[in-house]
Amino acid sequence: MRCKYEGIKPNMSEIGRICNMDRRTVKKIYDQLLNGEEKPPRKKRLSKLAKYDDLIVEKLSIPGNNKKATYMFIVVNVDNDIGSYSNFRKYVNNHLKDRIEIEKNKKIHLRFETEYGKQLQFDWKGPITLHTKSGEEIQFYIFSATLGASRYRKYVYNKFMTLETVERCLIETFEFINGVPKECLTDNMSSIVNYSENAFTTEFKNFAKDMGFIPKKCKVKSPETKGKDESCNRFVNWLLPYDYEFSNEEELIEIVKKINILVNNEVSQTTGMLPSVLFTKEKEYLQPLPNKKIIDSYLDTMIPAKVSNGLLVNYKGRQYSVPQKYINQTVKLNEIDNKLYIYYNKKLITIHDISSNKINYKEEHYKDALATVIPYKSAEEIEKLTKKNLELLGRLSK
Repeated sequence: MRCKYEGIKPNMSEIGRICNMDRRTVKKIYDQLLNGEEKPPRKKRLSKLAKYDDLIVEKLSIPGNNKKATYMFIVVNVDNDIGSYSNFRKYVNNHLKDRIEIEKNKKIHLRFETEYGKQLQFDWKGPITLHTKSGEEIQFYIFSATLGASRYRKYVYNKFMTLETVERCLIETFEFINGVPKECLTDNMSSIVNYSENAFTTEFKNFAKDMGFIPKKCKVKSPETKGKDESCNRFVNWLLPYDYEFSNEEELIEIVKKINILVNNEVSQTTGMLPSVLFTKEKEYLQPLPNKKIIDSYLDTMIPAKVSNGLLVNYKGRQYSVPQKYINQTVKLNEIDNKLYIYYNKKLITIHDISSNKINYKEEHYKDALATVIPYKSAEEIEKLTKKNLELLGRLSK
C-alpha cells in the first residue's frame, strides 16, 4: 500500500464519505490490509427451512402431493414462520431438487369467466385413502363446489356418492353461501345421470326444480368446461400431507373444514384476489334459499334422539356418547357403512363404530365430562379414572 510505504496516515472520515461507509469500518479494513490480513469470509446464513429438509422430502414423495400442499401443511401444523410460499418454492427448487421429483401437469386448460351468481360447478374427488396415526385406513370422497365468478369453495367429507349424498351436499353448499345460483354444472355423475338417455334422472331434475336452479352437464370427456372446480379439486391435494398425521375420522373431517377456510382465503392466480373477498360481491346476485320445509324434506331421513345427562343417545338398543355440551339437546342419527354418524343442527359432532356393547363412550367425551364433575382432580388423575371407569363399563356392557 502506498500509504504504508510513504508513511501517510489516511483520513478515515473522508474515505468513509467517499465510499459511503462508517469511518470505523474503513479503519478496520485499513488495519487488516496494513497487517496483511485477509477479510474473513462472510458466514452463509442458514435458511429457516433447512431443519425441515427431511419433512419436505417426505411429504413431496407422497404421490399426487405438491409444493403448495407441503408448504401449507408445515405452516399450519409445524411452523408458521417459515416465510412466503415463493421463497419456499425457490428453496425446494434450489436445494432439494436432487432429492425429489415432482410431476408437472402439461395439459392445456383454457380459462373462461361467468357472471356473478350465475353458476356453481360441483364434482367429486376420490376415492382418497389416508391413514390415522395408528395405521387405520380411511377411504372417503370429497364433494367439491365452486362459485364461477368468485371461486368461493365448499368441501364436504363423504363416505358415498349416492343421489341422496349429492342432494345433501348441494343443500349444505347452498346454506354455506346463503343462496342458490341460477345453474349448477357437473359431469356425468352416475348417481344423478341416466346414461341411456344422456340426461339427468327425474329425481335430480325434481330436486333442482325444488331448489330453484337449472342443472347442466359439461361436454362428454371435456371436464375443462367446468375448469374452475377442476382447479379447486387440486387444492384437495392439501390433504395428502396429513397421511398418518391425524387420530380419527372426526379429526380428519375437521382438517377438511380447516383446509376449506384456507382455500377461500388464498389469493386466486386468475383473479388476483381472495375468493372470500369476491364472494361478498357475488352473494348479492344469488337467489334466495327455498322454503325451509322443502329443504327439510330432503334432509329428514335421519333418526332424532335426545341426549341424556349421561352424554348418551339410544340407537337400536345400544347407547353412544356425544360431547357434554349437547346434554338435553335433540340430535340426529344416521347409520352408514357400519358407522353411526351423529349430527346437531346438520353439523356432524361425532362418529361411532356400530357396537354390540350396551354402552359406548368415547374416551374424550367421558374425560371432558369427568373433569367438569371433579374439577379439583389433576389432569393425570382424570386420565387414570377415565381409563379405569371405561374398562369397567366395557366389561359390564357386553
